[in-house]
Amino acid sequence: MTRSNGGDIPASMAQKALITGCSGAELTADEHAFFRQHRPCGLILFARNCISSDQIADLAAAARESVAGEEMLVLVDQEGGRVQRMGPPRWRTYPAARSFGRLYESDPVAGVAAVRAVAQLMAQDLFAAGINADCAPVLDLPVPGSHEIISDRAYGRDPDTVIVLARAMAGGLLDGGVLPVIKHMPGHGRARSDSHKELPVISASLAELSESDFKPFVALKDMPLAMTAHIVLSAVDDAAPASISAAIISQVIREQIGFGGLLMSDDLDMAALTGPPGERARSVINAGCDVALHCSGKLAGMVAAAEAVPELSAAALTRLQRAFGRLQAPVAFDQDRAESWLKKVLAA
Repeated sequence: MTRSNGGDIPASMAQKALITGCSGAELTADEHAFFRQHRPCGLILFARNCISSDQIADLAAAARESVAGEEMLVLVDQEGGRVQRMGPPRWRTYPAARSFGRLYESDPVAGVAAVRAVAQLMAQDLFAAGINADCAPVLDLPVPGSHEIISDRAYGRDPDTVIVLARAMAGGLLDGGVLPVIKHMPGHGRARSDSHKELPVISASLAELSESDFKPFVALKDMPLAMTAHIVLSAVDDAAPASISAAIISQVIREQIGFGGLLMSDDLDMAALTGPPGERARSVINAGCDVALHCSGKLAGMVAAAEAVPELSAAALTRLQRAFGRLQAPVAFDQDRAESWLKKVLAA
Protein backbone atom coordinates (compact mmCIF):
# COMPACT_ATOMS: atom_id res chain seq x y z
CA MET A 1 0.00 0.00 0.00
CA THR A 2 1.45 3.32 -1.05
CA ARG A 3 1.86 5.47 2.06
CA SER A 4 4.78 7.79 1.39
CA ASN A 5 2.97 10.93 0.26
CA GLY A 6 -0.61 9.94 0.97
CA GLY A 7 -1.05 10.04 -2.80
CA ASP A 8 -3.48 8.21 -5.03
CA ILE A 9 -3.10 4.47 -5.41
CA PRO A 10 -3.35 3.17 -8.99
CA ALA A 11 -6.65 1.40 -9.63
CA SER A 12 -4.82 -1.81 -10.47
CA MET A 13 -3.23 -1.78 -7.02
CA ALA A 14 -6.26 -0.79 -4.94
CA GLN A 15 -7.47 -3.14 -2.22
CA LYS A 16 -11.03 -4.18 -1.51
CA ALA A 17 -13.05 -3.02 1.50
CA LEU A 18 -12.93 -6.55 2.88
CA ILE A 19 -11.23 -8.51 5.63
CA THR A 20 -11.54 -12.23 5.07
CA GLY A 21 -10.50 -15.53 6.60
CA CYS A 22 -8.99 -18.63 5.07
CA SER A 23 -9.61 -22.32 5.54
CA GLY A 24 -6.49 -23.70 7.20
CA ALA A 25 -2.89 -23.37 8.25
CA GLU A 26 -1.71 -22.31 4.80
CA LEU A 27 -3.33 -20.77 1.76
CA THR A 28 -4.67 -23.23 -0.79
CA ALA A 29 -4.05 -22.64 -4.49
CA ASP A 30 -7.60 -21.33 -4.83
CA GLU A 31 -7.09 -18.97 -1.88
CA HIS A 32 -3.86 -17.65 -3.38
CA ALA A 33 -5.81 -16.93 -6.55
CA PHE A 34 -8.59 -15.26 -4.54
CA PHE A 35 -6.17 -12.95 -2.74
CA ARG A 36 -4.41 -12.08 -6.01
CA GLN A 37 -7.66 -11.28 -7.80
CA HIS A 38 -9.69 -9.56 -5.08
CA ARG A 39 -6.95 -8.03 -2.94
CA PRO A 40 -8.71 -7.81 0.46
CA CYS A 41 -7.20 -5.31 2.88
CA GLY A 42 -7.04 -7.81 5.71
CA LEU A 43 -6.83 -11.43 6.81
CA ILE A 44 -8.47 -12.62 10.04
CA LEU A 45 -7.24 -15.79 11.74
CA PHE A 46 -9.02 -18.39 13.87
CA ALA A 47 -7.87 -21.48 15.78
CA ARG A 48 -8.00 -23.48 12.55
CA ASN A 49 -5.29 -21.19 11.17
CA CYS A 50 -2.99 -21.15 14.21
CA ILE A 51 -0.53 -24.03 14.68
CA SER A 52 2.73 -22.25 15.55
CA SER A 53 4.21 -18.76 15.43
CA ASP A 54 6.38 -19.56 12.42
CA GLN A 55 3.45 -21.14 10.58
CA ILE A 56 1.22 -18.11 11.21
CA ALA A 57 4.00 -15.76 10.09
CA ASP A 58 4.35 -17.78 6.88
CA LEU A 59 0.59 -17.68 6.32
CA ALA A 60 0.51 -13.91 6.81
CA ALA A 61 3.47 -13.48 4.48
CA ALA A 62 1.78 -15.60 1.83
CA ALA A 63 -1.36 -13.44 2.01
CA ARG A 64 0.70 -10.26 1.70
CA GLU A 65 2.63 -11.73 -1.23
CA SER A 66 -0.63 -12.63 -2.96
CA VAL A 67 -1.72 -8.99 -2.84
CA ALA A 68 1.62 -7.94 -4.34
CA GLY A 69 3.26 -7.22 -1.02
CA GLU A 70 0.73 -4.60 0.05
CA GLU A 71 0.58 -3.74 3.72
CA MET A 72 -2.49 -5.43 5.13
CA LEU A 73 -4.19 -6.03 8.44
CA VAL A 74 -3.59 -9.47 9.93
CA LEU A 75 -6.06 -9.87 12.78
CA VAL A 76 -7.01 -12.37 15.44
CA ASP A 77 -9.53 -12.48 18.31
CA GLN A 78 -7.19 -12.79 21.28
CA GLU A 79 -9.12 -11.41 24.24
CA GLY A 80 -8.28 -14.08 26.81
CA GLY A 81 -10.73 -16.31 28.62
CA ARG A 82 -13.33 -17.84 26.31
CA VAL A 83 -12.04 -15.97 23.27
CA GLN A 84 -8.44 -16.94 22.62
CA ARG A 85 -7.62 -18.27 19.15
CA MET A 86 -3.95 -18.87 19.99
CA GLY A 87 -3.90 -21.04 23.09
CA PRO A 88 -2.06 -23.79 24.94
CA PRO A 89 0.15 -25.68 24.49
CA ARG A 90 1.86 -23.35 22.01
CA TRP A 91 0.85 -20.12 23.72
CA ARG A 92 0.03 -18.88 27.20
CA THR A 93 -3.42 -19.07 28.75
CA TYR A 94 -4.80 -15.57 29.30
CA PRO A 95 -7.54 -14.58 31.74
CA ALA A 96 -10.89 -13.13 30.79
CA ALA A 97 -11.32 -9.38 31.06
CA ARG A 98 -13.56 -9.69 34.11
CA SER A 99 -10.65 -11.16 36.09
CA PHE A 100 -8.80 -7.87 35.71
CA GLY A 101 -11.97 -6.03 36.65
CA ARG A 102 -12.18 -7.88 39.95
CA LEU A 103 -8.54 -7.07 40.73
CA TYR A 104 -9.13 -3.42 39.85
CA GLU A 105 -12.11 -3.22 42.20
CA SER A 106 -9.94 -4.33 45.12
CA ASP A 107 -6.73 -2.58 44.06
CA PRO A 108 -7.03 -0.07 41.19
CA VAL A 109 -3.28 0.45 40.79
CA ALA A 110 -2.64 -3.29 40.58
CA GLY A 111 -5.54 -3.79 38.18
CA VAL A 112 -4.24 -1.27 35.68
CA ALA A 113 -0.65 -2.51 35.97
CA ALA A 114 -1.75 -6.11 35.45
CA VAL A 115 -3.84 -5.36 32.37
CA ARG A 116 -1.11 -3.37 30.67
CA ALA A 117 1.63 -5.89 31.44
CA VAL A 118 -0.43 -8.89 30.32
CA ALA A 119 -1.42 -7.02 27.15
CA GLN A 120 2.28 -6.61 26.39
CA LEU A 121 2.79 -10.35 26.82
CA MET A 122 -0.13 -10.99 24.50
CA ALA A 123 1.26 -8.53 21.95
CA GLN A 124 4.59 -10.32 22.15
CA ASP A 125 2.89 -13.56 21.04
CA LEU A 126 1.05 -11.81 18.22
CA PHE A 127 3.97 -9.74 16.96
CA ALA A 128 6.17 -12.84 16.78
CA ALA A 129 3.55 -14.47 14.55
CA GLY A 130 3.29 -11.55 12.12
CA ILE A 131 -0.11 -10.43 13.48
CA ASN A 132 -0.56 -6.66 13.62
CA ALA A 133 -4.10 -6.28 15.01
CA ASP A 134 -5.96 -7.83 17.94
CA CYS A 135 -9.78 -7.73 18.09
CA ALA A 136 -9.72 -6.47 21.67
CA PRO A 137 -10.48 -4.87 24.07
CA VAL A 138 -14.21 -5.41 24.59
CA LEU A 139 -15.89 -2.16 25.71
CA ASP A 140 -19.39 -3.59 26.19
CA LEU A 141 -21.27 -3.11 29.49
CA PRO A 142 -23.36 -6.13 30.56
CA VAL A 143 -26.49 -5.46 32.58
CA PRO A 144 -28.55 -7.77 34.81
CA GLY A 145 -30.48 -10.17 32.59
CA SER A 146 -28.31 -9.70 29.52
CA HIS A 147 -27.11 -12.67 27.49
CA GLU A 148 -23.92 -14.39 28.59
CA ILE A 149 -22.29 -13.88 25.17
CA ILE A 150 -20.50 -10.86 26.67
CA SER A 151 -20.51 -11.67 30.40
CA ASP A 152 -16.89 -12.13 31.59
CA ARG A 153 -15.51 -10.80 28.32
CA ALA A 154 -16.30 -7.35 29.76
CA TYR A 155 -14.11 -5.71 32.40
CA GLY A 156 -17.18 -4.82 34.43
CA ARG A 157 -20.57 -3.14 34.47
CA ASP A 158 -19.31 0.30 35.40
CA PRO A 159 -18.30 2.58 32.50
CA ASP A 160 -15.38 4.11 34.40
CA THR A 161 -13.89 0.70 35.19
CA VAL A 162 -14.19 -0.38 31.57
CA ILE A 163 -12.65 2.87 30.33
CA VAL A 164 -9.58 2.63 32.58
CA LEU A 165 -8.88 -1.06 31.95
CA ALA A 166 -9.65 -0.99 28.23
CA ARG A 167 -7.31 1.98 27.85
CA ALA A 168 -4.58 0.03 29.65
CA MET A 169 -5.17 -3.01 27.44
CA ALA A 170 -5.06 -0.95 24.26
CA GLY A 171 -1.90 0.80 25.45
CA GLY A 172 -0.17 -2.48 26.15
CA LEU A 173 -1.03 -3.81 22.71
CA LEU A 174 0.21 -0.62 21.02
CA ASP A 175 3.43 -0.76 23.04
CA GLY A 176 3.86 -4.30 21.73
CA GLY A 177 3.51 -3.31 18.07
CA VAL A 178 -0.12 -4.47 17.70
CA LEU A 179 -3.21 -2.40 16.87
CA PRO A 180 -6.24 -2.78 19.16
CA VAL A 181 -9.72 -3.16 17.69
CA ILE A 182 -12.31 -1.81 20.13
CA LYS A 183 -15.61 -3.66 20.07
CA HIS A 184 -18.58 -4.01 19.77
CA MET A 185 -19.57 -0.46 18.84
CA PRO A 186 -21.92 1.12 19.91
CA GLY A 187 -22.42 -1.52 22.63
CA HIS A 188 -23.56 -5.15 22.82
CA GLY A 189 -23.75 -5.42 26.60
CA ARG A 190 -27.54 -4.99 27.01
CA ALA A 191 -28.38 -7.62 24.41
CA ARG A 192 -30.62 -10.41 25.72
CA SER A 193 -29.72 -12.76 22.88
CA ASP A 194 -26.57 -13.86 21.05
CA SER A 195 -26.08 -12.10 17.73
CA HIS A 196 -24.28 -15.19 16.43
CA LYS A 197 -27.69 -16.91 16.58
CA GLU A 198 -30.35 -14.18 16.28
CA LEU A 199 -30.80 -10.43 16.10
CA PRO A 200 -30.81 -8.74 19.53
CA VAL A 201 -33.01 -5.67 20.02
CA ILE A 202 -32.02 -3.09 22.64
CA SER A 203 -34.92 -0.89 23.64
CA ALA A 204 -33.14 1.47 26.05
CA SER A 205 -33.57 5.19 25.43
CA LEU A 206 -30.87 7.21 23.73
CA ALA A 207 -30.35 9.15 26.96
CA GLU A 208 -29.79 5.92 28.91
CA LEU A 209 -27.39 4.58 26.31
CA SER A 210 -25.48 7.86 26.26
CA GLU A 211 -25.05 7.74 30.04
CA SER A 212 -23.70 4.20 30.04
CA ASP A 213 -23.16 2.03 26.96
CA PHE A 214 -21.65 4.72 24.75
CA LYS A 215 -19.30 6.15 27.39
CA PRO A 216 -16.40 3.68 26.97
CA PHE A 217 -16.47 4.15 23.20
CA VAL A 218 -16.45 7.93 23.56
CA ALA A 219 -13.48 7.70 25.91
CA LEU A 220 -11.54 5.49 23.48
CA LYS A 221 -12.66 7.14 20.26
CA ASP A 222 -9.00 7.87 19.44
CA MET A 223 -8.30 4.19 18.84
CA PRO A 224 -7.38 3.32 15.23
CA LEU A 225 -9.81 0.44 14.61
CA ALA A 226 -13.29 -0.56 15.77
CA MET A 227 -15.80 -3.35 15.13
CA THR A 228 -19.56 -2.89 15.03
CA ALA A 229 -22.24 -4.82 16.89
CA HIS A 230 -25.04 -6.66 15.08
CA ILE A 231 -27.69 -5.22 17.42
CA VAL A 232 -30.78 -3.07 16.91
CA LEU A 233 -30.93 0.17 18.88
CA SER A 234 -34.65 0.86 18.62
CA ALA A 235 -34.20 4.43 19.87
CA VAL A 236 -32.28 5.25 16.67
CA ASP A 237 -33.31 2.63 14.09
CA ASP A 238 -35.98 0.11 15.02
CA ALA A 239 -35.38 -2.11 12.00
CA ALA A 240 -31.74 -2.42 10.98
CA PRO A 241 -28.87 -3.65 13.17
CA ALA A 242 -26.05 -1.19 13.75
CA SER A 243 -23.76 -2.82 11.19
CA ILE A 244 -26.21 -2.07 8.36
CA SER A 245 -27.88 1.03 9.79
CA ALA A 246 -26.78 4.27 8.17
CA ALA A 247 -28.56 6.15 10.98
CA ILE A 248 -26.65 4.39 13.76
CA ILE A 249 -23.29 4.60 12.01
CA SER A 250 -23.62 8.27 11.09
CA GLN A 251 -25.58 9.66 14.05
CA VAL A 252 -24.22 7.51 16.88
CA ILE A 253 -20.84 6.05 15.92
CA ARG A 254 -19.42 8.88 13.85
CA GLU A 255 -21.21 11.89 15.40
CA GLN A 256 -22.22 11.22 19.00
CA ILE A 257 -19.38 8.86 19.88
CA GLY A 258 -17.03 10.72 17.55
CA PHE A 259 -15.10 7.69 16.31
CA GLY A 260 -12.83 8.68 13.43
CA GLY A 261 -10.91 5.46 12.87
CA LEU A 262 -11.44 2.52 10.52
CA LEU A 263 -14.81 0.88 11.18
CA MET A 264 -15.24 -2.79 10.30
CA SER A 265 -18.42 -4.81 10.60
CA ASP A 266 -18.72 -7.81 12.87
CA ASP A 267 -18.69 -11.15 11.03
CA LEU A 268 -21.06 -11.22 8.06
CA ASP A 269 -21.93 -14.87 8.69
CA MET A 270 -23.63 -14.25 12.03
CA ALA A 271 -27.35 -15.07 12.12
CA ALA A 272 -28.25 -11.54 13.24
CA LEU A 273 -27.89 -10.59 9.57
CA THR A 274 -29.99 -12.02 6.76
CA GLY A 275 -29.55 -12.58 3.05
CA PRO A 276 -26.73 -14.08 0.98
CA PRO A 277 -23.08 -13.12 1.70
CA GLY A 278 -22.85 -10.61 -1.12
CA GLU A 279 -25.97 -8.78 0.00
CA ARG A 280 -24.72 -8.65 3.60
CA ALA A 281 -21.33 -7.32 2.51
CA ARG A 282 -22.89 -4.68 0.29
CA SER A 283 -25.25 -3.62 3.08
CA VAL A 284 -22.54 -2.95 5.67
CA ILE A 285 -20.53 -0.84 3.22
CA ASN A 286 -23.61 1.08 2.04
CA ALA A 287 -24.49 1.82 5.67
CA GLY A 288 -21.12 3.41 6.33
CA CYS A 289 -18.75 0.69 7.51
CA ASP A 290 -15.31 1.14 5.95
CA VAL A 291 -14.70 -2.59 5.69
CA ALA A 292 -16.80 -5.77 5.65
CA LEU A 293 -15.60 -8.71 7.76
CA HIS A 294 -16.08 -12.28 6.48
CA CYS A 295 -14.66 -14.89 8.83
CA SER A 296 -15.72 -18.42 7.85
CA GLY A 297 -12.88 -19.18 5.45
CA LYS A 298 -15.38 -20.71 3.03
CA LEU A 299 -14.27 -19.73 -0.43
CA ALA A 300 -17.70 -19.33 -2.05
CA GLY A 301 -18.77 -16.83 0.61
CA MET A 302 -15.43 -15.02 0.39
CA VAL A 303 -15.83 -14.59 -3.35
CA ALA A 304 -19.42 -13.42 -3.06
CA ALA A 305 -18.46 -10.82 -0.44
CA ALA A 306 -15.45 -9.66 -2.45
CA GLU A 307 -17.51 -9.22 -5.61
CA ALA A 308 -20.10 -7.18 -3.69
CA VAL A 309 -17.84 -4.64 -2.02
CA PRO A 310 -15.96 -1.77 -3.66
CA GLU A 311 -12.34 -0.84 -3.35
CA LEU A 312 -11.46 1.04 -0.20
CA SER A 313 -12.95 4.52 -0.34
CA ALA A 314 -10.64 7.51 -0.04
CA ALA A 315 -11.84 8.05 3.54
CA ALA A 316 -11.39 4.38 4.44
CA LEU A 317 -7.92 4.32 2.93
CA THR A 318 -6.92 7.39 4.92
CA ARG A 319 -8.20 5.76 8.12
CA LEU A 320 -6.33 2.55 7.32
CA GLN A 321 -3.12 4.45 6.65
CA ARG A 322 -3.50 6.30 9.94
CA ALA A 323 -3.91 2.97 11.69
CA PHE A 324 -0.75 1.60 10.11
CA GLY A 325 1.00 4.81 11.14
CA ARG A 326 0.45 3.84 14.78
CA LEU A 327 2.35 0.59 14.45
CA GLN A 328 5.75 0.65 16.09
CA ALA A 329 8.56 -1.64 17.13
CA PRO A 330 7.71 -3.27 20.47
CA VAL A 331 8.72 -1.31 23.55
CA ALA A 332 10.96 -3.12 26.04
CA PHE A 333 9.15 -4.26 29.20
CA ASP A 334 9.79 -6.34 32.30
CA GLN A 335 8.68 -9.76 31.08
CA ASP A 336 9.26 -11.48 34.42
CA ARG A 337 7.05 -8.92 36.14
CA ALA A 338 4.40 -9.34 33.46
CA GLU A 339 4.47 -13.12 33.89
CA SER A 340 3.98 -12.61 37.63
CA TRP A 341 0.92 -10.47 37.02
CA LEU A 342 -0.44 -13.11 34.65
CA LYS A 343 -0.03 -15.86 37.22
CA LYS A 344 -1.61 -13.70 39.94
CA VAL A 345 -4.70 -12.92 37.87
CA LEU A 346 -5.11 -16.52 36.69
CA ALA A 347 -4.84 -17.78 40.27
CA ALA A 348 -7.37 -15.32 41.70
